[in-house]
Amino acid sequence: MKNLRILIADDHDLMRRGVKALLQSHPGWEVCGEAHTGREAVTKAEELRPDVIILDVSMPDLNGLEAARRIRKTSPSSEILILSMHYSDQLIRDILDAGVRGYIVKSDSDRDLVMAVETLANHKPFFTPHATEVILSNFHSGGTRIETTPESVRDRLTSREREIVQLLAEGKSSKEVASSLCISVKTAETHRANIMRKLQLHTVSELVRYAVRNQIIEP
Repeated sequence: MKNLRILIADDHDLMRRGVKALLQSHPGWEVCGEAHTGREAVTKAEELRPDVIILDVSMPDLNGLEAARRIRKTSPSSEILILSMHYSDQLIRDILDAGVRGYIVKSDSDRDLVMAVETLANHKPFFTPHATEVILSNFHSGGTRIETTPESVRDRLTSREREIVQLLAEGKSSKEVASSLCISVKTAETHRANIMRKLQLHTVSELVRYAVRNQIIEP
């Protein structure tokens, strides 16, 4: 295999350094960049065009799934591996919807991580056994498990609204959201009102619980 260039995005320094050390011990593999947030990962992916991008699903500012959706547009040839703390059927579906072809859990072994990167480097999908079960279950049922499910609240939110959900759940004010996204405070407040209406929520604490349940932020 030719030299493999890898970008790692994880807001936990210890985790990121451990993954970097493991991957760089593999002959021909190079960690060409690191990112602490999803937004930084998107920028570096576009700039570096790595072969494989490893994204933690829970990152501040922009979570791994939203980052993956943007990277698929800006660097479509890069393969993406999502790292998560937990198994979740809904998360697996969201990962597939985002066009991601790799998913492992942080409790998986070092060997699983290396196998995942090797497999993705050959442009083949790699999922943990549990994720494969969910995918096969949907396949054998003819897709009915997903298609007949009523439209989820999450699906009704736009990409910008999901981004704002994360910022609000992280405790940012409308003014801080506006500054972060380079929009007016009035626009930020309009988005906030639309989000609360769509999610049928009334308080920020309810929004935080929604964000935690959907792994948009960590508890």
